[in-house]
Amino acid sequence: MRVAALAGVEVEYARRGRALGPFDLEIGEGEIVALVGPSGCGKSTALRLLAGLEGPTRGEVRRTPRRGETAVVFQAPTLAPWLSARANAALPPELAGVARREAATRAEAALARVGLGGAADARPAQLSGGMAMRVSLARALVTEPKLLLLDEPFAALDEITRRALADDVQALWRQSKPAIVFVTHNVEEAVYMASRVVVMTRGPGRTAGEACVQGPLPRPPGFRTSEAFRDTVEAVSGLLGQGMAA
Repeated sequence: MRVAALAGVEVEYARRGRALGPFDLEIGEGEIVALVGPSGCGKSTALRLLAGLEGPTRGEVRRTPRRGETAVVFQAPTLAPWLSARANAALPPELAGVARREAATRAEAALARVGLGGAADARPAQLSGGMAMRVSLARALVTEPKLLLLDEPFAALDEITRRALADDVQALWRQSKPAIVFVTHNVEEAVYMASRVVVMTRGPGRTAGEACVQGPLPRPPGFRTSEAFRDTVEAVSGLLGQGMAA
């Protein structure tokens, strides 16, 4: 079943001109798709279209999730600094009209899912970068979304933390199987995270090609050293080179 699709979308801005497209993308139920491409190709623009944060200049955005069933995690955690981790994670249900006590209970459960059950009272300034991103993930998961959009969420983190969070996201996916669209510059990260990698040309971004990633999700130990992983990384890198030349 299709959860969302971009059909021949183009996005143009008055001063910058065309930033994306024409671009097509389909996301299936429970699928993890990575978008990879050079800076400025429109990856984040495509994500905003899927999130309903902006509309296309031309083309069509199709989405089956209803209001509150899509969640977005940005590169920066965007946490309210004056609120605790619990209160930050409780914001989506509170804004949806859920009673504050019930919202806090849901937030605590979401924080426990991301390994922060003992940090519910901590403020963002007391958290490491990885912990703050986990709070942002908890805030996204608290509504049990059917479509989870991740816009380079690990870009500012060190490699060890990035890898740990990649495993965390896959473990969380296994629990509720939302469709995930993951934007990254990192080819290896894309291949590790996704079942399908869509490679975009330089801006205005179009589809340069895509690669299916063979192997189970979540990834087993040692997957990064497997032949399937290395072959797919090389294939995606080749498509990225073609996209840069397009």
